[in-house]
Amino acid sequence: MSGNVTSLFRSTAAHSPSMAALTRESGEAAGAGPVDFCIPCNPYFPTPAMFDEMAGRLREIITYYPSSADTITAELCGLLRLPPQCVAMGNGSTELITWIDHLLVRESLAVPVPTFGRWTDQPMETGKRVDMFPLQEADGFALDLTRYAEFVRARGTRAVVVCNPNNPDGGYLHKQALVRFMDAMADRDLVVIDESFLEFADAEAEPSAAQEAMLRPNVVVLRSLGKNFGLHGIRFGYLVTNPQLAGRVRAMLPKWNLNSLAEHVVFMLRDHGAEYARSLHQVRRDRLEMAGRLSALPGLTVYPSQGNFLFVRLPVGAEGTVVRDRMLTEHRILVRECGNKIGSSSRFLRLVVRPQVDVRRLVSGLEQVLYGTRRGAAVPEPATGTGYSSGTAAVDRLMSETNGAGLRGIAAQAAGAGVPGLAAAPDAGSGMPLPAAVPVAPAAPRQVPQAVPVPQPAPYPGPVPVPHPAPVPQPPVPAPAPAPQPMPSPVPAGPTPPGVPARGGLTAAQVRGTNGLESVPATGRPGAQSRPNAAGMGRTG
Repeated sequence: MSGNVTSLFRSTAAHSPSMAALTRESGEAAGAGPVDFCIPCNPYFPTPAMFDEMAGRLREIITYYPSSADTITAELCGLLRLPPQCVAMGNGSTELITWIDHLLVRESLAVPVPTFGRWTDQPMETGKRVDMFPLQEADGFALDLTRYAEFVRARGTRAVVVCNPNNPDGGYLHKQALVRFMDAMADRDLVVIDESFLEFADAEAEPSAAQEAMLRPNVVVLRSLGKNFGLHGIRFGYLVTNPQLAGRVRAMLPKWNLNSLAEHVVFMLRDHGAEYARSLHQVRRDRLEMAGRLSALPGLTVYPSQGNFLFVRLPVGAEGTVVRDRMLTEHRILVRECGNKIGSSSRFLRLVVRPQVDVRRLVSGLEQVLYGTRRGAAVPEPATGTGYSSGTAAVDRLMSETNGAGLRGIAAQAAGAGVPGLAAAPDAGSGMPLPAAVPVAPAAPRQVPQAVPVPQPAPYPGPVPVPHPAPVPQPPVPAPAPAPQPMPSPVPAGPTPPGVPARGGLTAAQVRGTNGLESVPATGRPGAQSRPNAAGMGRTG
């Protein structure tokens, strides 16, 4: 595969280039592209027989107009046992995100980061204030809903988003915890629960909050069909909410916003429900197997996931863009490097769950790229690499596009503790501070049944202490006069109006909640004690 293909990644902002673009640039024949560990799609559905059926009817399907969206929605609701008046179907979940932003988000939106890029980019494109709540690497990127609620109130945010499972890390929140969060946010304009990957979760029997959303005046649940059905190219998704909000969205959608292929697949489901259920079960089994294989790679951290993907942290010294480019050009394997996701960095990859034969090929390629003798990415040689850090690009986007002047709470805490590399942020500004005045407990570790323990190296015992003679008293030496310090530039106080660029921004270390120099454990803090939280689940402190 041509090395020019990797240049396509430099031209994308928060997303990867399409498979069609990669195929065109490489000059390969259709269907001869790389093994895809990038696009989170169900590899087992539709079945080969279903594809043969669609191929046999392709001319008929694409020649004629589809039925109206109401007809297709009614069929889907019959399968899902949902009232049609509470559902709106869109040409992909991103179309529905666009309409949610235009119709239901007035001035501000709170989003945990890292997450799906459209939840940050879409409202910023329409001049909204986006308040980003950083998920901490030290807590395994787990979302603490109590702290998140306090953050929303401290910022005065009017609309709130929670992705469950979250993309890219696969973090999962139990339904009862989400219901309590919805009730706590009853005074907000809007609460969106994005369940685009929930079909792949197996942490509880009935994980969806859709039924709860229909009973509340300000809650919308977003669902995807393309990811679950393995058909990203057929753009279709749906939302579930109360009849009033669903009606507002449906009134803005074109009558034929769903294409004929989407209609055909929806109507096929009535005869292929068993195959669909088996495909989800197989993905969940593959997720466990894949997590175990990746966890065996030295220095690689695998985070527990309830999605059809795994979030992994590369060994210290490995640059994600180098790993991505070499995997593509040398092994014809496409991976998702997450440096252009706000709140992440180039040390992280998101790897889609695939069949075991493909996983073995992935692990073999990673072994050669990370630990091989030819310019191993884990210990890069000087002046090598791509010359492009998408981790830096993500922080640049955060500084230039968000309405935030820095995490004052995190920066002040780090400066008070003497953490190198982090200075206290100014007292005034329009940053995205965590509410420092309210003592909050740290996030709970994820309670995910299929979490795979990551082997950790044995601690270095350290040198044996050697006794030293008592010091000889020395005469006091006068301390030198302190050097004059430059005065910080004044930062205007008060909230940033919607659409105004940030005054300041975050460092990459502040985004990740570390000092940028040390490796942070994947889950919890060392020596933390466990205590129950409000949900009765274990929490570290």
